[in-house]
Amino acid sequence: MQTLLVRLKPYDPRRGFVLRRYTYRGIKFHEERGWYRVDKEVGEYLRSVRQVPGDEHAPLAFDVHTEAEAKALEADEAKATTRKKATDPVEASTAVTTADLEESEAKSDSSGSKRRSTRSK
Repeated sequence: MQTLLVRLKPYDPRRGFVLRRYTYRGIKFHEERGWYRVDKEVGEYLRSVRQVPGDEHAPLAFDVHTEAEAKALEADEAKATTRKKATDPVEASTAVTTADLEESEAKSDSSGSKRRSTRSK
């Protein structure tokens, strides 16, 4: 018998994720409890459940994945939530300074191309 891992998507009303609990076939799914292992048949049904019943445009209510996919998703979420510390090295980019601009202007002026003003005197 094949199984799938399912969970209610985390509560986020700005994105339309408003379900905190859902019951199907006697299984109570709570958002804060995380992943549930269910039969493939139940998982396939939950894959089509929406946050608002009867609304085709509402976001999906469940994440439905195999065990490997669920572990990868958890790792990605953990990576995304880790905050940078003040002691972490900062990647410096090469900034252009006014001295660099003056050097490039001097090179272009020495090449013989001078700008002419289009203003009338």
